[in-house]
Amino acid sequence: MGTTDSTASAPLRSPERSADGAGPAVRRLPAAGRFLPAAAAYLVLVAVLLKTGTAPLDVAKYTGYAAWAVVLPGTLVFRALRRRPHTLVEDLAFGAVVGLVLELAAWAVLVSSGLQSLAPAWPLAVVVPFVAVPSLRRHWRPTGYRTPSAAWSWAVAATVAFTALYLYVVALRTNPILPDSETTRQYIDLPYLLSLAGNAKHHVPLTFPQAAGEPLNYHWFTFAHMAMTSMVGDIDLAVVQMRLMVPALSALAMVVAAVVAWRITARPWTGPVAATLVFAIGEFTVNYPADVNSWVFGALSVPLMSWASLSLTYALPLLLALIGAVGDRLRGPEEAGAVPAFGRGAFVLAGLFALASSAAKASSLPVTLAGLAFAGAVVLLVERRIPWNIVGLGAILGAAQVFTTAVIFRFESYGLEIVPLGNIKGYWADPEHLRSTPVQAGLALLTLLAFVLNHQLRVAGMVPLMWRRRLALQPVQWFLLGGALAGPALYFVVNGFNASYFTLAGLPFGILLSAWGYCESVERARLSRRAAAALAAGAVLFVALLTWGIQRYAGDWAGFVLRRAGSATEWHTYDALLPAVAAAAALAGIALVVGLLWWVLGRRAVPGLRRRGGVVLLTGVLLAGAPTLLLDGLQTREHVWESAWPLPASQVEAARWVRDHSEPDDVLATNTHCRRPDDYADPNAGCGNSLSFWLSGYSERSVLVEGWAYSPRVMAEGNGAFWDQDLLRLNDETFQRPTAENVGRLREQQHVRYLVADRKAGADVARLGQLARPAYDNGRVAVFELT
Repeated sequence: MGTTDSTASAPLRSPERSADGAGPAVRRLPAAGRFLPAAAAYLVLVAVLLKTGTAPLDVAKYTGYAAWAVVLPGTLVFRALRRRPHTLVEDLAFGAVVGLVLELAAWAVLVSSGLQSLAPAWPLAVVVPFVAVPSLRRHWRPTGYRTPSAAWSWAVAATVAFTALYLYVVALRTNPILPDSETTRQYIDLPYLLSLAGNAKHHVPLTFPQAAGEPLNYHWFTFAHMAMTSMVGDIDLAVVQMRLMVPALSALAMVVAAVVAWRITARPWTGPVAATLVFAIGEFTVNYPADVNSWVFGALSVPLMSWASLSLTYALPLLLALIGAVGDRLRGPEEAGAVPAFGRGAFVLAGLFALASSAAKASSLPVTLAGLAFAGAVVLLVERRIPWNIVGLGAILGAAQVFTTAVIFRFESYGLEIVPLGNIKGYWADPEHLRSTPVQAGLALLTLLAFVLNHQLRVAGMVPLMWRRRLALQPVQWFLLGGALAGPALYFVVNGFNASYFTLAGLPFGILLSAWGYCESVERARLSRRAAAALAAGAVLFVALLTWGIQRYAGDWAGFVLRRAGSATEWHTYDALLPAVAAAAALAGIALVVGLLWWVLGRRAVPGLRRRGGVVLLTGVLLAGAPTLLLDGLQTREHVWESAWPLPASQVEAARWVRDHSEPDDVLATNTHCRRPDDYADPNAGCGNSLSFWLSGYSERSVLVEGWAYSPRVMAEGNGAFWDQDLLRLNDETFQRPTAENVGRLREQQHVRYLVADRKAGADVARLGQLARPAYDNGRVAVFELT
């Protein structure tokens, strides 16, 4: 989080004001300590990886990959596009995101040409021109950098370290890189995501690995990144997925959030605040233990999703960088004067980030476009002029959205449909029409309040900002507000669990605006050092007490609230919302009582906080979701995620043997299509989930028919049945009642090379051994080669 010493003799601009009034936010640091915060954060990451069984060589390889194939080419191109330097940390953060975009282009060229062996050399396509062309050489050692304060650098580094430690507790420590026993359990989506990365090593565009040759109309850029990481760094894909990419991309997202917030607001301290709100603060909930079934409004932004939804983790730094590029063109004169603008290169950057974001996570670009349209409409109505910069940016982002919708997604909705309020109206549902209209309206308002409490408390800082400015906002603030509103709006309009990712896409917009408002509030409060220390101590105490209270009394509290609501004898559709709403009401009451007591008795204790109750209250609101991650860590020690299913080591060993003894285009066939919580302990138990992905995931090969639950066809149609019943019947009969005819049909017509039979799922292994060549057998899984 530091900057280079190469500009020691270059004059610095006058220091900017600090958001907390404590002194200059930009000043020189001793050369020896300038890189210490970044080094400390990196060492925490390394320590976490080594502690969880990552080979030191893999850590070194990944570090080399990130430096050579992401940061170096991306930073050079970013420097060529931006007009003037600001800080080195900004160059490296934006440069890393540009590097991720360039990597996608390199992947497409190399894989489509069959030149994967040249993947480690692709950065030369950028490095050589920047060495050979005189006008580009200056970007190797730019001058004019400004140096963030030590406090700023350490604050961002602390957020990165917290991220790494959190991931260690909830994911890295509990999930081995490869299953190490027959009782290993793993979150059910992870083998599926691994299969997509394996597919990306050999296919452009990707195909659906669980049904050989089936197109994959999906946001799959994440898996192209994983494939390139593996090919460039010569790192096993399982290590990339289970250890390396999530901590690295999370750290990148924190740093990008910090530099984007600084750039947009011209207030350095909005950076650490925004980085903290993006990751270290979660949703407000009083459930413990909490699991997927307790999520009342879809996916959460951090618990589980940060390490299991790889596309969300990959898309976040891209989305933040896109907000930064667009926001740079919309800033007011004060911000543009304090932080040098990107210049016209911002349009190119916006195009690069938009294209990558569009198929990194399908929810990102629609929310950004909506925010931009909102800003354009306000400027047109209020200022009565056409905002041509917004029009130009809208055209760029719109073109990226059209391209992805037509070429990548091929107009596939993946099961989402327009159903206004479809995701939330169940909470006030009254199918027998027993409630009056006023009661129904009250329950609808209760549901909306619960949604705001659960997902939107982190954006509360925008309220004082808009209040003080009487809604006379700058275009960049309208853009952020529009994005913050568009996310929940799309969630309310589009039905389906995956629609909750629109809410998560809107959060970075609201968080940036919230950090802006919070820092302005602190700045206006002009807190003394004593008052600031008291506020910090009170914040820590508040989070600790709230965490302890939820962990200790969540069950008792829920029972008390539901009994008072009459739900002990009769179930209500809104019952899941009541504990959190009641807890928020109780906290509000406590805040009111404490405020009155402070006004009457305590003002002399810390005079610096007198007439600064608004800052104290806002701090408490923003921190209300802080217990979520702490409780997630505590819960991991006591409970297993309900969606963690058996993944026996024997299955993975067999799949990896096939990977090592087959060609990328070879097709496999298997008798497992579903996952069973008991791992087939009861032979008579039914199974209809079609969620088996272990073979395609760990073999990195396509399977004729494996688990089809996540295929675009099934997600769109929603009936769960495989679309080619004749093929499924041929596949299954080959394992259950093998004959020379059906084995021959698989070989000649479907081009299957290996039959992978799991004995527990039912297979006539003895007969298969007579019809095909036995190639591998570990007692549970037998592999036969069709020659």
